[in-house]
Amino acid sequence: MEGKRMRFQSEPQPQSVILLTKIKEFTRALLADLTNGRSPLILIDRFRSYCTRPNSNCFCASDLPCGKEVLTLRRKSHAHRLAVMLRVLLIVQKLLQENKHSSKRDIYYTHPSIFLDQSMVDQAINDICILMQCSRHNLNVSAGNGLIMGWIRFSEGERIFDCISYPNTAHPVPVHVEEVQDIISVAHYILVVEKESVFQRLANDQFCNANHCIVITGRGYPDIPTRRFLRLLVENLRLPAYCLVDCDPYGFDILTTYRFGSMQMAYDTKHLRVPEIQWLGAIPSDSERYFVPKQCLLPLTAEDKRKVEAMLPRCYLQREVPEWRLELNLILQKGVKFEIEALSVHALSFLSESYIPSKIEAKLKI
Repeated sequence: MEGKRMRFQSEPQPQSVILLTKIKEFTRALLADLTNGRSPLILIDRFRSYCTRPNSNCFCASDLPCGKEVLTLRRKSHAHRLAVMLRVLLIVQKLLQENKHSSKRDIYYTHPSIFLDQSMVDQAINDICILMQCSRHNLNVSAGNGLIMGWIRFSEGERIFDCISYPNTAHPVPVHVEEVQDIISVAHYILVVEKESVFQRLANDQFCNANHCIVITGRGYPDIPTRRFLRLLVENLRLPAYCLVDCDPYGFDILTTYRFGSMQMAYDTKHLRVPEIQWLGAIPSDSERYFVPKQCLLPLTAEDKRKVEAMLPRCYLQREVPEWRLELNLILQKGVKFEIEALSVHALSFLSESYIPSKIEAKLKI
């Protein structure tokens, strides 16, 4: 005779508890090897967001690892890297236990004589994320630098961001994107601008009053919260997203970071990239179309040329956006670059009143 079985579904464990368990298991395994006189072997999956062999059957868009890296104490460079990783892991463990947050820079300054350079801390954090199969924010390591304004209202925890009441006032992009909820918007599109100076120009021109939109800037190369938040908005609001960057190699690289992700964060690209984003400008042909004076066109430096030549073979440029590659090649052929602000030579408010609205209306984006 079968009795009634009552099934109790346990509540899912918080991510912090899962991570603390993984950290404990990892350190125990490491200690066991050392106690038994074995040199630990640590296998770290390697990821990439692009390759430079577009003719081969690459799997860069699959989010799958492309190989493994083996770390061992037998190599001096690996020994230091492991020492840095364990120090950072100890800090992360404490952050999770105490439910506190820190920035990468704060972590560096806890042991600058050991870490030697910020890049060592960055690498350690990425290695830990790969080993623990998590995103950086799960480690409670986060810092935001982005700004947002426009026709949107949302909350982050108990904090309410009411941008709609003052659509031309800058608000910080939320750092804890996983806590963002109650998103309300009447915007028609999202505009991402590379630079804070352009963001402020649009704010001064009351751009969001005349154009029902949301404007975001990462203040140069975007940080993780800005990229995560932009992805959240595009997924939830289903709005078109446009990107406005300088017409130079670095502006182009920032554009591709938003759309395809960065090599450094390739292991987490699926949570950071925004494949829907479109390139609004500035593009090389804008210099003729909008009569940018010659004195505003700056010659490419040797470093600029090297950067363009290094970007041209990227697989996604040939596979997904060949038209972007043509424009990038045009920058190299012309040998000049220009800033977005150069378009303001006609009038201080040219960007706000003419350039951006006309491009969006005429669908002059790529």
